[in-house]
Amino acid sequence: MEKTKKYEMGYDLHTHTIYSHGTGSIEDNVKAAIAKGMSHIAISDHGPGHRFYGIKREDVPKMREEIEALNRKYPQIQIRLSVEANIVKNGNHLDVTPEEYDQYDFVIAGYHYGIPGCYSISNWIWGHGLKLGEKRLKTKNTDMVIKALYENDISILTHPGDKGPFDILPIAEACADTDTLMEINTRHPHLTVEEIKIAARTDAQFIISSDAHSPERVGDFESGLVRAKEAGLDLSRIVNLREKK
Repeated sequence: MEKTKKYEMGYDLHTHTIYSHGTGSIEDNVKAAIAKGMSHIAISDHGPGHRFYGIKREDVPKMREEIEALNRKYPQIQIRLSVEANIVKNGNHLDVTPEEYDQYDFVIAGYHYGIPGCYSISNWIWGHGLKLGEKRLKTKNTDMVIKALYENDISILTHPGDKGPFDILPIAEACADTDTLMEINTRHPHLTVEEIKIAARTDAQFIISSDAHSPERVGDFESGLVRAKEAGLDLSRIVNLREKK
């Protein structure tokens, strides 16, 4: 069996900083990525709709200026500004509007608690053991995610299946149809082994992300690779995984 030590993460596109829920600065994350030999890193702090740790909209231009300066300071790595938008049931189904897209190099998105208009309370209760109405909640959650995928240009669907019941197969089919990468997250257990098996039945492609909330976790990928291998996923479908030279 191939060892995880044969592989490394080429780039990490899901990291957080003090601008939202992280503990390190943008530069701290960049230095960590450089130390691990990565070619790219993205700063993708939580979307502005989150009640507890979303970015402030007025900070986005400041983040852009900081990243441009760091790209000049560290030419050995490409630093990109993204945002982990929150999926909601209304409007364009994200807490980042189409008019705000131009502020970012690309947008990733996932489902989180703490957002108005996304069945947070029902999903939180479900996640804490009360499974009443699971079928109806799964239908609503799945519909919400699929609408977000088709109505927005989302580069990565973060931790699919996390924080509620979701039907992974139609979500994976929508990701394949919209060229959205499905994330194997190493901070959360999703995609799980079983979810990877389901998603692999479609043409969806995958990415492993650290979802780092501290600089020392930037570039963490091993547990995601273990899950992918256990699921029997063709590792060539993980776009940021590369064999060590």
